[in-house]
Amino acid sequence: MTERNTVNLIVNGRPVSEPVSTRLLLVDFLHEQLDLTGTKATCHIGLCKVCTVATRAVGGKQYERTQACITPVVTLNQHEVVTVEGLTNNGKLSLLQQTFLSEFAFQCGYCTPGFLMGAVVLMDTLKHEPIEPDQLDEFIETHLGDHICRCTGYTNYYKAIKKVVLATPGLTT
Repeated sequence: MTERNTVNLIVNGRPVSEPVSTRLLLVDFLHEQLDLTGTKATCHIGLCKVCTVATRAVGGKQYERTQACITPVVTLNQHEVVTVEGLTNNGKLSLLQQTFLSEFAFQCGYCTPGFLMGAVVLMDTLKHEPIEPDQLDEFIETHLGDHICRCTGYTNYYKAIKKVVLATPGLTT
Protein backbone atom coordinates (compact mmCIF):
# COMPACT_ATOMS: atom_id res chain seq x y z
CA MET A 1 0.00 0.00 0.00
CA THR A 2 1.30 3.43 -0.95
CA GLU A 3 1.80 5.87 1.89
CA ARG A 4 -0.13 9.14 1.62
CA ASN A 5 0.59 12.56 3.10
CA THR A 6 -1.19 15.87 2.86
CA VAL A 7 0.81 18.44 0.97
CA ASN A 8 0.24 22.15 1.53
CA LEU A 9 1.44 24.41 -1.27
CA ILE A 10 0.80 27.72 -2.89
CA VAL A 11 0.54 27.08 -6.63
CA ASN A 12 0.43 30.14 -8.86
CA GLY A 13 -0.72 32.20 -5.89
CA ARG A 14 -3.48 29.79 -4.88
CA PRO A 15 -3.33 27.74 -1.64
CA VAL A 16 -3.58 23.99 -2.27
CA SER A 17 -3.95 21.26 0.36
CA GLU A 18 -4.22 17.74 -1.07
CA PRO A 19 -3.61 14.21 0.15
CA VAL A 20 -1.03 12.64 -2.16
CA SER A 21 1.02 9.49 -2.54
CA THR A 22 4.55 9.99 -1.26
CA ARG A 23 5.70 8.81 -4.71
CA LEU A 24 3.63 11.28 -6.73
CA LEU A 25 5.84 13.48 -8.88
CA LEU A 26 5.19 17.21 -9.13
CA VAL A 27 4.51 17.09 -12.89
CA ASP A 28 1.83 14.43 -12.36
CA PHE A 29 0.32 16.35 -9.43
CA LEU A 30 0.12 19.50 -11.55
CA HIS A 31 -1.46 17.64 -14.48
CA GLU A 32 -3.76 15.20 -12.71
CA GLN A 33 -4.86 17.00 -9.57
CA LEU A 34 -4.65 20.68 -10.52
CA ASP A 35 -5.31 20.45 -14.29
CA LEU A 36 -2.20 22.57 -14.97
CA THR A 37 -0.82 20.94 -18.11
CA GLY A 38 1.61 23.63 -19.26
CA THR A 39 4.53 21.96 -17.50
CA LYS A 40 5.82 19.31 -19.89
CA ALA A 41 7.90 16.20 -19.27
CA THR A 42 10.24 14.61 -21.76
CA CYS A 43 13.25 12.84 -20.31
CA HIS A 44 11.78 11.91 -16.89
CA ILE A 45 15.27 12.09 -15.36
CA GLY A 46 15.59 15.86 -14.85
CA LEU A 47 18.15 16.29 -17.59
CA CYS A 48 16.41 18.25 -20.35
CA LYS A 49 14.79 20.92 -18.10
CA VAL A 50 11.57 20.93 -20.14
CA CYS A 51 9.66 20.41 -16.87
CA THR A 52 11.17 23.40 -15.06
CA VAL A 53 9.01 25.27 -12.56
CA ALA A 54 9.98 27.94 -10.03
CA THR A 55 9.80 27.03 -6.34
CA ARG A 56 10.68 28.55 -3.00
CA ALA A 57 9.79 27.91 0.61
CA VAL A 58 6.74 29.88 1.71
CA GLY A 59 8.11 33.24 2.82
CA GLY A 60 11.45 32.48 1.15
CA LYS A 61 13.45 35.12 -0.67
CA GLN A 62 14.51 33.58 -3.96
CA TYR A 63 13.02 31.16 -6.43
CA GLU A 64 14.96 28.16 -7.55
CA ARG A 65 14.62 25.99 -10.60
CA THR A 66 12.89 22.70 -9.88
CA GLN A 67 12.52 19.77 -12.26
CA ALA A 68 8.90 18.66 -11.89
CA CYS A 69 9.51 15.28 -13.57
CA ILE A 70 11.78 14.02 -10.76
CA THR A 71 10.57 15.95 -7.72
CA PRO A 72 8.14 14.18 -5.39
CA VAL A 73 5.43 16.71 -4.59
CA VAL A 74 5.64 15.89 -0.85
CA THR A 75 9.18 17.33 -0.77
CA LEU A 76 7.66 20.72 -1.62
CA ASN A 77 5.31 20.88 1.36
CA GLN A 78 5.10 24.50 2.54
CA HIS A 79 6.51 25.79 -0.75
CA GLU A 80 5.34 28.17 -3.43
CA VAL A 81 5.27 26.73 -6.94
CA VAL A 82 4.97 28.87 -10.05
CA THR A 83 4.18 27.17 -13.36
CA VAL A 84 3.93 28.67 -16.83
CA GLU A 85 0.19 29.19 -16.22
CA GLY A 86 1.12 31.45 -13.31
CA LEU A 87 2.92 33.93 -15.56
CA THR A 88 -0.27 35.46 -16.94
CA ASN A 89 -2.19 38.15 -15.11
CA ASN A 90 -5.96 38.10 -15.67
CA GLY A 91 -5.42 36.33 -18.98
CA LYS A 92 -2.80 38.83 -20.15
CA LEU A 93 0.61 37.46 -21.10
CA SER A 94 3.62 38.58 -19.08
CA LEU A 95 6.30 40.72 -20.72
CA LEU A 96 8.49 37.62 -20.92
CA GLN A 97 5.79 35.63 -22.73
CA GLN A 98 5.02 38.54 -25.07
CA THR A 99 8.70 38.91 -25.91
CA PHE A 100 9.05 35.18 -26.59
CA LEU A 101 6.24 35.58 -29.13
CA SER A 102 7.57 38.76 -30.73
CA GLU A 103 11.09 37.31 -31.00
CA PHE A 104 9.80 33.97 -32.36
CA ALA A 105 11.56 32.29 -29.43
CA PHE A 106 10.19 28.82 -30.07
CA GLN A 107 9.64 26.36 -32.87
CA CYS A 108 7.59 23.36 -31.80
CA GLY A 109 7.05 25.03 -28.40
CA TYR A 110 7.42 21.89 -26.30
CA CYS A 111 10.41 23.17 -24.32
CA THR A 112 9.10 26.75 -24.17
CA PRO A 113 7.45 26.46 -20.71
CA GLY A 114 10.75 25.20 -19.28
CA PHE A 115 12.69 28.06 -20.87
CA LEU A 116 10.13 30.59 -19.63
CA MET A 117 10.32 29.26 -16.08
CA GLY A 118 14.12 29.05 -16.22
CA ALA A 119 14.10 32.71 -17.30
CA VAL A 120 11.79 33.59 -14.39
CA VAL A 121 14.28 32.07 -11.95
CA LEU A 122 17.17 33.78 -13.75
CA MET A 123 15.40 37.17 -13.49
CA ASP A 124 14.60 36.57 -9.82
CA THR A 125 18.29 35.87 -9.23
CA LEU A 126 19.20 39.15 -10.95
CA LYS A 127 16.63 41.01 -8.87
CA HIS A 128 18.65 40.04 -5.80
CA GLU A 129 22.09 40.34 -7.42
CA PRO A 130 22.12 42.60 -10.51
CA ILE A 131 25.02 42.31 -12.96
CA GLU A 132 26.64 44.53 -15.57
CA PRO A 133 24.90 44.40 -18.96
CA ASP A 134 28.07 43.16 -20.65
CA GLN A 135 27.96 40.05 -18.42
CA LEU A 136 24.40 39.15 -19.43
CA ASP A 137 25.11 36.82 -22.36
CA GLU A 138 27.40 34.66 -20.24
CA PHE A 139 24.95 34.78 -17.32
CA ILE A 140 22.09 33.55 -19.53
CA GLU A 141 24.25 30.77 -20.96
CA THR A 142 25.35 29.71 -17.48
CA HIS A 143 21.80 29.63 -16.11
CA LEU A 144 19.97 28.20 -19.11
CA GLY A 145 22.68 26.37 -21.04
CA ASP A 146 21.54 23.00 -19.74
CA HIS A 147 17.98 23.45 -21.06
CA ILE A 148 17.54 21.27 -24.12
CA CYS A 149 15.64 22.40 -27.22
CA ARG A 150 15.30 19.66 -29.83
CA CYS A 151 14.53 22.30 -32.48
CA THR A 152 17.70 24.25 -31.59
CA GLY A 153 15.87 27.51 -30.90
CA TYR A 154 18.44 28.70 -28.37
CA THR A 155 19.42 31.92 -30.14
CA ASN A 156 15.90 33.34 -30.08
CA TYR A 157 15.24 32.16 -26.51
CA TYR A 158 18.40 33.89 -25.29
CA LYS A 159 17.68 37.00 -27.38
CA ALA A 160 14.17 37.32 -25.91
CA ILE A 161 15.38 36.79 -22.35
CA LYS A 162 18.17 39.35 -22.77
CA LYS A 163 15.71 41.87 -24.18
CA VAL A 164 13.38 41.47 -21.18
CA VAL A 165 16.22 41.60 -18.64
CA LEU A 166 17.58 44.81 -20.16
CA ALA A 167 14.07 46.32 -20.20
CA THR A 168 13.40 45.47 -16.56
CA PRO A 169 14.70 48.05 -14.07
CA GLY A 170 16.98 46.74 -11.34
CA LEU A 171 18.19 43.55 -13.04
CA THR A 172 21.38 45.10 -14.39
CA THR A 173 23.63 47.74 -12.86
